Amino acid sequence: MTPSQPSQPAPKKVSPDQCKHPRVQIVSRDEDSEYVECQECGDVFDSSEFKDMRIEETKLRDDE
Repeated sequence: MTPSQPSQPAPKKVSPDQCKHPRVQIVSRDEDSEYVECQECGDVFDSSEFKDMRIEETKLRDDE
């Protein structure tokens, strides 16, 4: 039996500062919160922050 190599995390494609987090995955939940990880940059944040980001982005587009 050959020992398996530990899996390495995929390299980040985009820096969190530049990423708009187009694809997220839920990584943790508790009674009050849900945490998501961006599949593009690897940033982890509360899903309520993600909703706030979307609202701000929509406001900016509407102001143009």
